[in-house]
Amino acid sequence: MPDTPDLVVIGAGIVGAACAYHATRAGLSVTVVDRGPIVGGTTGAGEGNILVSDKELGPELDLALLSNRQWRALADLPLDGTTFGRTVELEPKGGLVVATGQAPLDVMRRLAGKQQARGIEALAVPAHDLNEHEPHLAADLAGGYLYPQDMQVHPMLAAAHLLRLARQRGATVLTHQPVTGYLRDGDRVVGARTPHRDIAAGAVLNAAGPWAGEVAALAAVHLPVAPRRGFILVTEPLPPIIRHKVYLADYIADVASDSAALQTSAVVEGTRAGTVLIGASRERAGFDHTFSLPALRALARGAVRLFPGLERVSTIRAYHGFRPYCPDHLPVIGPDPRAPGLFHACGHEGAGIGLSMGTGLLIAQVLAGEHPDIDLQPFRPDRFTESST
Repeated sequence: MPDTPDLVVIGAGIVGAACAYHATRAGLSVTVVDRGPIVGGTTGAGEGNILVSDKELGPELDLALLSNRQWRALADLPLDGTTFGRTVELEPKGGLVVATGQAPLDVMRRLAGKQQARGIEALAVPAHDLNEHEPHLAADLAGGYLYPQDMQVHPMLAAAHLLRLARQRGATVLTHQPVTGYLRDGDRVVGARTPHRDIAAGAVLNAAGPWAGEVAALAAVHLPVAPRRGFILVTEPLPPIIRHKVYLADYIADVASDSAALQTSAVVEGTRAGTVLIGASRERAGFDHTFSLPALRALARGAVRLFPGLERVSTIRAYHGFRPYCPDHLPVIGPDPRAPGLFHACGHEGAGIGLSMGTGLLIAQVLAGEHPDIDLQPFRPDRFTESST
């Protein structure tokens, strides 16, 4: 480990890994620290979504498109006699968004029109053509839209191999070392403190996922990042019966909701191993690890609504994670003027996997003194007041 790395990254999940990868590519020396193991938090409980289909026009869509390009560029990187994409199960399977009636289909049509003007591929699929794309889909749906740019990745593999690539460029990864404070030179943050060591650094990056608010508070700055719990059901391995990521249009509105109550919307996709992942739920319940039978039952009902044949399929497990929720549904990316030397890359909620590569690139560009590819003003850390929840 260098005596004084250019950057200390707090968090060894997918966002921290992407930031470390891009920072080392930019020639910076990096040390990554995490309170637990690699991908021991939100990333280890994710589905691996890389989506543009669920984004309204605005800064998050700009970030999603930037990230999508970064993921596609990384897919062909040679790795272990194959490619990065194959190693981390990066699949450009596309997304199919479907509607149960004419009203949600009309909402989808308006959104797709705006997205198409921004350069997103959104292909209308009439009801009678849905089964050409998904033969086992319910027969009574009103129609949908196909998004070829949507992808899926194995999130744990992706984060682990991004960190591996960063280590090959000299990065150090320290696990089971929670950050307990910062080193300061006047107002400036000049390093991080753990129970095991002080790490002086040129800059410190808070990529602590749902714990990012607590990590920011150690520097006496306010970030209203809170955990939003979500459950996922996993079926027994099946023959390949689901070709795309398939979800109801309701999912888009639920993700953008400010409600703290339990919400579920059907999201179904297959994996390379043959299992089917069933989501998605969300509720603001703090760091409560209690399993919610109402949430799991609602997920099962939603999946069967989309794919009736799943009614006869067994589930083999369920898991949950805590997504880093921000009240304005935008991530926090960039330098914090309230604590010079401190940067943030957090608050991505359920989109962290997909948005991670663009986030890492932007952080590396700022640290290297370059002009970022997209405007960071909407993501600035000091946009919140103390009353933000």
